[in-house]
Amino acid sequence: QLVESGGGSVQAGGSLRPSCAFSGYTYMSYFMGWFRQAPGQEREGVAALYSGSGSRYYADSVKGRFTISQDNANKLDLQMNSLKPEDTAVYYCAGGASRLPLRPSDYKYWGQGTQVTVS
Repeated sequence: QLVESGGGSVQAGGSLRPSCAFSGYTYMSYFMGWFRQAPGQEREGVAALYSGSGSRYYADSVKGRFTISQDNANKLDLQMNSLKPEDTAVYYCAGGASRLPLRPSDYKYWGQGTQVTVS
């Protein structure tokens, strides 16, 4: 089970830190990631992390602004700085990918999403 929290509304230039709590899931040797979906658009990969090595992957649109981290065995965070209106979307935590860290179809497990609105 994956449960997101920490979304919200913020002005452009501000910061948010969504968090994902996961349980009943063996995260080692798999990618875990954050995705987003804006109205009328396809879901896209934002950031991913491979627990085994700590390697991180980012979409070009968020590089230098977002940071994915795993602070403990059951929590995955996304620090979002310098937010822009185009970052507005529902953000999803996902796990269980084995090959392509930023491709949604490669992931098996999904949270319910948390809304992020930047004005």
